[in-house]
Amino acid sequence: MMTLNLPPIEVRTKNVNGKQKIWDFLRCRFVALTPEEWVRQHFTSFLIHERGYSPTLMANEVCIELNGMSRRCDTVLYSKDLTPRMIIEYKRPDVRITQRVFSQICRYNLVMHVDYLIVSNGMEHYCCRMDYEHQAYTFLEHIPRYEEIGANR
Repeated sequence: MMTLNLPPIEVRTKNVNGKQKIWDFLRCRFVALTPEEWVRQHFTSFLIHERGYSPTLMANEVCIELNGMSRRCDTVLYSKDLTPRMIIEYKRPDVRITQRVFSQICRYNLVMHVDYLIVSNGMEHYCCRMDYEHQAYTFLEHIPRYEEIGANR
């Protein structure tokens, strides 16, 4: 797998029937090692080790129902009262972050109604804060630390 624009991590991998698997520490199991999963594992590690997020308040592959169809948010961060606060969407490193990608995460947010949205392909990372009062969002210059997002409620 390629080097990302994220701090390196130690990974546990294994080969199962000719397919590479990587240990997902949030789901506590081995999952298929895809380029998107490589980004997910690096990004969640970055949030925990560099930005102070609690792994006990994060979940991968969170199921939601959108327009009668089952969808999955790649990662969701919760506040201490288990209110969803952030949705994170991952793409393979060779996938450009476009408006279409943001539209996908915005549709998920119609259900989750979170305060922050992040999209990352491992090379580029975009974070925006939702402003529901003005029906807008503001892109931030950095990924906020946990204490900056007010998730301690």
